Amino acid sequence: MAAADDRDIDGKGGLRAAGRLSCIVGALLIALALHGAWRLCGRSSPWPRRFLRRVAIILGADIRVVGQPLRRDAVIVSNHLSWFDILLLSGTAGTRFVAKAEVAALPLIGWLAGLNRTLFVERGDRLGVSDQIAAIRAALAEGQPLAIFPEGTTGDNLSLLPFKPALFAALLPPVPGIRVQPTRIDYGAAAADLAWLGSDPGDAHARRMLRRPGRFTVTLHYLAPFDPADYPDRKAMAVEARARIAAS
Repeated sequence: MAAADDRDIDGKGGLRAAGRLSCIVGALLIALALHGAWRLCGRSSPWPRRFLRRVAIILGADIRVVGQPLRRDAVIVSNHLSWFDILLLSGTAGTRFVAKAEVAALPLIGWLAGLNRTLFVERGDRLGVSDQIAAIRAALAEGQPLAIFPEGTTGDNLSLLPFKPALFAALLPPVPGIRVQPTRIDYGAAAADLAWLGSDPGDAHARRMLRRPGRFTVTLHYLAPFDPADYPDRKAMAVEARARIAAS
């Protein structure tokens, strides 16, 4: 994938990237002004999620939603292809995220994630797992839905990796009123271009997205939620969420 970073299919990649960046900056300025006005009035602001959805559209996404996303008191469990997933889930369900700490350091991508109150965690720090679980439970108590990617890494949209159960421990004991909603993101024919695989530097992937010609359809399938209290442990919850996504 990295070899395609600077590929310019139609000779207009540079102009396309500049145009999209200009649109993103314009959308940001408008969103920041409106966000500030909402906060001054003491109201909960919808503008971070609206801005993130607009960024996805600017980058070429035609977004299709199947099912009804839970907008409060939910853990959204999704397959994971790219940092683009953050724009889509936030833009359609208003989620915040648990993401690996490396994402925070990526140019633009990290900033966009932080705008929506992403929880950055050190995935390889086994000694810090209890602190991560405590942070997730505290975030759930605030009401905003929280999205997790239990595959633990990005995939290729062709296969679903095993779900790691570690983050499901945040639901033990069950948090009153919280439900788990499995969600599948399907990039269709564009998946090969959009996948952010381990060998692909984040800044190179972002450049490729900015330069990519054309539009693509991405479908988010929000599946039936389940109550974590109905499952005996974190492994059972992970298995159930994965099975529902695979079946979709």
